[in-house]
Amino acid sequence: MGVIITEYPQFFKTTILDWKKLLKLNNYKYIVVESLKFLVESKRIKLFAFELMENHLHLIWQMIGGVKPADVQRDFLKYTAQQIKKDLVKNHKAVLEQFKVGAKDRQYQFWERNVLSIVLRTDKVFK
Repeated sequence: MGVIITEYPQFFKTTILDWKKLLKLNNYKYIVVESLKFLVESKRIKLFAFELMENHLHLIWQMIGGVKPADVQRDFLKYTAQQIKKDLVKNHKAVLEQFKVGAKDRQYQFWERNVLSIVLRTDKVFK
C-alpha cells in the first residue's frame, strides 16, 4: 500500500534566536540535516528542498501519512534545539549563555518562536 498524502507541500522558514549565526558551525548543520533525514526515513515528511544558512533555514516539505504540520514542526525544532544545547553544554558554555532566556517554560531558546509556514496549494506556486 502506498503512502497517503493528506497535506499540501509547505514552504517553511525558521530562524535562530536574534539571527545569531549558530548554524555556522558544521556540527549544528549536521544535527539539522540528520533530523530531516530521520523525518524522511520515518515517512513523516517528503522533503523537496532545503537551504541551510548560518542563522536560518528554508524548507519545502510535505507531511505524509496523516501527520500534522504543527506536530512535525514542533518535534523538529524541539529535537534540534535539545541536540544543539547538549553540545553547547559540553563544548561551548560561553556560546550557550547567549541563548539564555527568561521564559517560564525554558532556560534556553535557540529557534525564534514565530516560524513562517506557507501552504503551496498549486503547481504554479510550488514551482
